[in-house]
Amino acid sequence: MNKEKTAEEVLNVLKMQEEILQFTHFTNNDAWELGKLMVEEAKKRELSIAIMIRRANGLTVFRHMMDGTTLDNTCWLDRKFNTVMRTETSTLEFYMYLQNSGNTMETKFMDEMKYASVGGGFPVRIEDAGVIGAICVSGLNHVQDHDFIIKCLSRYLHMDEVPRLKKL
Repeated sequence: MNKEKTAEEVLNVLKMQEEILQFTHFTNNDAWELGKLMVEEAKKRELSIAIMIRRANGLTVFRHMMDGTTLDNTCWLDRKFNTVMRTETSTLEFYMYLQNSGNTMETKFMDEMKYASVGGGFPVRIEDAGVIGAICVSGLNHVQDHDFIIKCLSRYLHMDEVPRLKKL
């Protein structure tokens, strides 16, 4: 964790991100447009990442594997999706919660083969309705995966003042 931010401050930033980055509606076409924006950003930055947007019912509405990704990335995407759906928070927020609460995946009854305690999964939340899906990225370190989602989602939703974490 960087010296400028305490664990509480990091958790506050993560909660603010989720509060700010909500949708008024979310269709399969929205997933396509957001996914395309994410792919273009990854190309521009020459990132070898996997991107997935999936609805809560399990339907994958967008997936793209950049050159250099592997089947391992798809396993990470699935585990991150499961964690977002179970916790209804970003996977990085869940990671920070575990780091600071004394809880573990085991004490939360979460099988590490199905769930991930790392950044890179973010809830698709509809204002006044709740979590209806997840955006997941795999391929960078977990804080960078999370930040990539935040950067792209901020741009897609035209939100300029979203606090970001570059590292922990």
